[in-house]
Order: sequence, then structure tokens, then C-alpha cells
Amino acid sequence: MLVGSAVAHAQTILVVGDSLSAAYNINVKAGWVALLEQRLAQRNPPYKVVNASISGDTTAGGLARLPTLLKQHRPVVVIVELGGNDGLRGLPPDQVKKNLTALVITSKTNGARVLLVGIRLPPNYGTPYNERFRRIYTDVAAAQRVPLVPFLLEGLAPNGVDIQEDGLHPTATAQPRILENVWDKLKTLL
Repeated sequence: MLVGSAVAHAQTILVVGDSLSAAYNINVKAGWVALLEQRLAQRNPPYKVVNASISGDTTAGGLARLPTLLKQHRPVVVIVELGGNDGLRGLPPDQVKKNLTALVITSKTNGARVLLVGIRLPPNYGTPYNERFRRIYTDVAAAQRVPLVPFLLEGLAPNGVDIQEDGLHPTATAQPRILENVWDKLKTLL
């Protein structure tokens, strides 16, 4: 947490995500976004991180909230980590792609640099749907010329210490790895 005049000079990074960024079922201070804020507080100039992630959020929900968030926080960087809940609900990939594109364009139009973060679905959604879903992120990133974290949960063990019993959400011990997945692309935007 920044204090005094450092807050006035801090640049803001806005994270618009779902439960994977909202620290679902773990201490919020252990989540990758909080770990990112700790890392960035040491930089000069410092960065403030605003976590606007909501468990269960979709690309449509994030898009509806984004204009107010941009006006309120005036971020220099927006990290978009949405789409997983759209996929879990079986929404058409074209609609998810349209919403993600609008999230990126709206952020860029408001002067922010954007980092797009991809997610993958469980295999029970079938190979054709999963492949179309995975391509959404690479297509949007390429078309909008923004960096992409291809898979937020890359490198995590599918069960055991990295993923909670629900089989979807990462544990507290997995959060530093998630931060490194994001940091690898984010550091070029700072």
C-alpha cells in the first residue's frame, strides 16, 4: 500500500478479471494480483494496482463495468483476464471474441496499454470448442497488437498443491507461479 505523496505520483494498473484474479477461496493478500502490487510498490515510480476482478464475471460483465473503471482509476495499463466463465457456460466463441476485442479497444481508446490474459477450458468441453476458444485470445491479441499471456495457469499441476478441490481454481501456493506467468509479459509494458 502506498502512502503520502507516493500515491499521487503512482501510476495505476487495472486488473479486470474473474475468480482466477479475485483470489477465489484463498486469502486475497495471497492472490497473484496482491503479489503483483507488492512487487510494483518497490519500483520508481511506484505503481498502484486496482483489482476490479469479480468471481463469476464474464466478458460482457467486464465490458459493462469497464468505462466506469477507466474513468475512476485512469490506468496506464489494463490487464484483461476474462472469458473463462463465458466458455464454461458454452457461449459462442465469436461473442467472447467480440467482447474481448471491445475490452481491448475501449482500454486503448482511453490511453491504457493492454495485456490480454488467456485461459483454457477443461477437456470435457470437447476438442473443437476448446480449440476455437483457445484461438480467441491469440486472434484478439494479434488483431489489436497487444501482448498475450497465452494461459494464465501455465505450469500448474492439474491436481494436488496447485489446484483447489473444485478442479478449476488455483491454490495460494500456485499464486507466485501465476504472477510470473503474467510478469513475463507485463514488464515490457511498464
